[in-house]
Formats: sequence, C-alpha cells, structure tokens
Amino acid sequence: MPWDSAPPPPGRADAPWDGRQSRAAAGQPWEETRTWAPQPAPPAPPPPEHGQRPAQWGPPDQRPTAGGQGGPPGTGGYESYATSRVYGAPRTPPGDQGGGGRGRRGRRRRPGPVLITAIIAVLAVAAAAIIIFVVRGNNKPIIGFVPNGSTPDQDAQQLTAAFLTAWQEGQLAKAASYTDNPAAAQAAMTGFGARLGLKKLTATYQGATGVAWPAGNSGSPYATGTAAPTTPREQVTYSAAAKVAASYQGTAVSATWTYHAKLIAYQVPGSPGWLIGWRPDVLAPNLTAATHLATVAVGPKVSQVTDNAGTDITTYGDAGLTHIGQLLAAQAPPGEGGTPGLNVELQKANGDPVQASQAQIVTPGDIPSLATTIDSKAEAAARSAVGMHANSSMVVIQPSTGHIMAVANNAGSNDFALTAQVAPGSTMKVITSAALFNAGVLTPSSPVECPATVTITGITYHNDKNETLPAGTPFVDDFAQSCNNAFTQQYTHLTGANSLAATAKTYFGLNTRWNIGIPGVSASYFNAPSGATGSELAQEAFGEGQLTASPIAMASVAATVAAGGFHQPILLEHVKQVTATPLPANTVSSLKQVMRAVVTGGTATGLGFGPNVYAKTGTASIKGQEQPNSWLIAFDSAKDIAVACLVTNAGYGAQVAGPEVASVLSKM
Repeated sequence: MPWDSAPPPPGRADAPWDGRQSRAAAGQPWEETRTWAPQPAPPAPPPPEHGQRPAQWGPPDQRPTAGGQGGPPGTGGYESYATSRVYGAPRTPPGDQGGGGRGRRGRRRRPGPVLITAIIAVLAVAAAAIIIFVVRGNNKPIIGFVPNGSTPDQDAQQLTAAFLTAWQEGQLAKAASYTDNPAAAQAAMTGFGARLGLKKLTATYQGATGVAWPAGNSGSPYATGTAAPTTPREQVTYSAAAKVAASYQGTAVSATWTYHAKLIAYQVPGSPGWLIGWRPDVLAPNLTAATHLATVAVGPKVSQVTDNAGTDITTYGDAGLTHIGQLLAAQAPPGEGGTPGLNVELQKANGDPVQASQAQIVTPGDIPSLATTIDSKAEAAARSAVGMHANSSMVVIQPSTGHIMAVANNAGSNDFALTAQVAPGSTMKVITSAALFNAGVLTPSSPVECPATVTITGITYHNDKNETLPAGTPFVDDFAQSCNNAFTQQYTHLTGANSLAATAKTYFGLNTRWNIGIPGVSASYFNAPSGATGSELAQEAFGEGQLTASPIAMASVAATVAAGGFHQPILLEHVKQVTATPLPANTVSSLKQVMRAVVTGGTATGLGFGPNVYAKTGTASIKGQEQPNSWLIAFDSAKDIAVACLVTNAGYGAQVAGPEVASVLSKM
C-alpha cells in the first residue's frame, strides 16, 4: 500500500507502528491501539544540543509542552515523530493510556466515529491524492509518506526510494502520490515516458543534504502562517538510466540515456509524514513548466555528394546542384547506407528545440560518398547551353528510367529548373492533345479550323499574330504551327476523366507530389486546377490561365511520350517512384506524330534537330513582363534523352529556348 513505510534499516529492532502496518497491509482499518514488540530497555537519550530540550515520549496527554498541550510546539497535538525530536535519541514505546505498563498490548476499544473515518480513508486511498491517516485523539490527518529513519537523511532516502520504485515500475499514480502536487506530477511523468519513448527506467538514490526552507511559507502547500516551517528539508540526488527510443524512417532507434537529477524531500509541517516538493525538474535536470524532453532520431550525413563520375556536384557552381548537394549532405536518404543516431533534447511546448539542449546518446554513422544520377557529360552540355541566355534553366532526363541527368541554371542564385512556377505555354498542348486523343475526339488527321478569334463566356481570344488556319486543316498542322484557337474551342471535351487535371495526373504523373531523392523534401512541380471550366479551361488548353509548371515537370512530359509511360524523375537509384497509367499505344503514336511535325515543318524547323528528335515549342505571355517566357521541350528517341528549357522574360520559344535544347542534344 502506498502509505506503508519502508522496511527498517538493517540492525534496527524498534520497527515502529507494527500493528498499524500489518492491519493496513491487510486492508483492515487501523485503530488507535498499537502493538509493540517487547524490546530491551532503551539507553538513555543523549544530552540535548544547545537550545534544545530533551525528547519527550509517552502518551500525548502526558507530554509537557510550552503551551500545556500534548506534543512539542508546532505539531498541533501530534505525537512526537522521529523527525521532530533530536535525531539519534532512542524511541520509548508509549504506555497504555488506560494505565497499562510498557510493552503491553493496550485495551482494545469499540469502533467509534474516528474508526469509521479511518475506514473511509483506507477505502478511498486508491483515489487519494495524498496519503492520509486519521489518528484517534485529535482527529487530524497525517499527510504524506511516514518513514522510519533515525535521521532526516534516512527519512528522505526512504521517501525517494518509494517514489523511484513506483515510477520505474510504471505505477505513476502511486509515484505521484508521494509528491505535494500529484495531478501535475502524474501528468508530467506520463508525458515524460511518451515523448522519450521510454522502455525502461532504473533510478537509484545517491545522497541527501539538509537545506533551509525558503523565506516565508512558500516551500510547501501545507505551510501555515507567514514564517518558514521548522521541519526537516533535504535535497536528494539520484541517478537514472533510461532506455529511450525514437523512430527513424520506420525503424526504432534506442539506447540508454544516463543522468543525475535532484529533488526536495521534506517533512510536512504539523505532520510526521514526508512529501517530495513537486517541480518539473524532479524528473530530469532543466525541465520547466514550459518545456519537455523528447527523443529525436538523427539521420546519417553524407560527406560528399557526386555525379556518376565521382565529381562533387557542388563544384559545378550551379544553384540547383549546390542546393541538392547541401540537402543530401545534411541527411542521407534511406537505402544508401549509414546508421541513424539518437538525441535527447529539451523542447518548447510547440515542439521547437531549445537551443544547445541536445544530448547525443547515439552517434550517427555517416556516409563518406553518395553518387547521384547526374551525368557528367549531360551536365556539362546543359551548363554550356544555359550560358547562352540569362535567366535560363534546364533539366535533362533519361526517359527509360526517370534518372535526372542534368540540372542547370543561369539565373543567379535561383534554381528555376526545379522551383519555377510559371505557365507552361504551348508545351501544355502535349497534355491537351493526349486528353483529346484518349477521348477519341481527335486524331492527328482530324480537320480542325483555327480562327483568328474565339469568344468563350464573353472573353475573346486572339491568336498571337491574328493568324488563321482554314477549316479542313489537319490537327497535326494546328499542333505543328501552335495555333492557339484550334485548342481553345476544344474545352468542352476536356471534362471528367479527360480533363486536363485528370490526364496530367493519370498518365503523366503530374498534379501530385514527388520525392526525387532528398529526405523529407517532396513537391508538386506542376499544377492544373481540377475545377477549371469555361474560359479558364479554354486558356489552360493552350497553356495559360492558372496552370503552373517547372522545367523538371515539362521534361518529364516529353520523357513520358518518349517511353510511352511515366517514370518519375529521380536523383538516386533507390528512390521509390510515383507511378502512373501507361499512355494508350494509339495516343503515344499520335503524340509522336504531331511532335515530330513541329521539327519537320512547324515552329522548330531550322533549329538543326536530328532525325529522331520530337519537340514542342512554347511561348507564355506574362502580365507585367516586357517579353514572354520562352519554352521548348524535346526528346531524342535514339539517345534516350529528354530535355526541357525555360528562359524567362526572353521571347518566343523557338528563338530563345530552342537553340539551347538543340545544343544539348547535339552534344549527347
């Protein structure tokens, strides 16, 4: 039971209150009558120290006090308890208050109101916040744990041992009951175990030192008056070994964390009971009401991130590759070797770490070198190509695998290759055409007029130079010449499973988040609003409106056509790739036909593309810019390579981005 005192120290024969303990342990009510084992006559007490009077023992009503009441001054009528007397003086069993002699069993009395109160107290102890006894004679409770030590240090040790034992056995309510704020203590211990992933705790008493009470009555909720209490108060040190754990990428990382902590144990004023003064740092050093401890798994780092030839990718001087290298160096991706570490840290209530509070208990096993899919030859060609124009960015992908072969930027510190969010312009017509082919609405040979203007829901759309293509024009020519109004008037067919948003996601793997291999970093590199209708949908059909895209997304569009299906772009071979439905074979054939026509007789004619190159130009007008954004996407089926290039605020796609893509393909 939580109120049981600890076993007497070795060598002690005067175990106190034997009768009370045996009854309480059996669940019986405790009466005033106590059984004392016969003991040899105790030695005379030592002389009192200066300023103290000799210890007085015997029935409460026979002890002289300064006020003429039983018990020493300040105890409120309680029998003197070891911690209230001169420590070291022998205990003398009280005589029978009915006239019995020393060592004899007192006359048993019939249960009265006090006994009934005691029974209620015992029955309620499981729910009690503080351990309480009711003593016949004064009807006042004894609050706290009642030890049987002969010094304050021993009493503090027994209380601490009871607290630590209950805590490490997982009896948190019991452990909390040994404190003067059980509700706060139990809540703190529950959170302590949960946030640390606590598997096992071993805590051991180390020592105690007497300390003064703070000024006034603030040291205990049971202090009365304005003066500091006079009962003993001890600062206890204990050691703890906590087996703690955290999860790293689905795998548990555990280790033993050792530390020392301190607590304050004190005798409750006006009671022989002892309690622990509750503070958050009773559980571990530096804890406050505004902080908590937590375990944090720490991933291994990478010493060097390289291309496929072993060259550190940060040496290229590209903003994108440098950022990639820094992110991978900071935390190695899963499946690439290395072992995680484990820290214990202080955190604020919102989970943010407290600066410089981390204790490393497991050191991560770092990776000396990590190779990416960056191809040294492709990266060099891309770096050379983007050097043609400022604000250029480019991504090169291997269609058969999704491997990112090159990331190149010439836009200062901007990594537009991966982070741009701009309208894709007419490169979007590849996805629009796929939706129309899938729906069976058009084929490359279907006649589609491209008028100079088209009005949809009150908005009139003009072709770039008011050009027209007459009725009967094969759709392949509309695509090759990139005539916008051949696409705007198709918006009524771009619904349901054949909507632009659905087609982009289902077949091209877009409109969803990708992780290209950087731990904890995923992004959607393309966005087509799912609810687009009317004039908004008509704009999106030729690549403007609310659409946004980046070069990595549009390079993947070209690669998907080349391979006949989507392979998510990745920087590391072991990355799990997002999947998509393969394009229907007829759709792939039709897309290749119209993209080849761009090279042979359309907007990319004259760029010098080879016989196996398929392309689509794009020009996106941006409000507030002097020049439109220039796009071109292409793939070379013989070289297993796909490219997307964006040059912002530059001009037509064929005039600016086109030569850069042609340069890369010619060097591969």
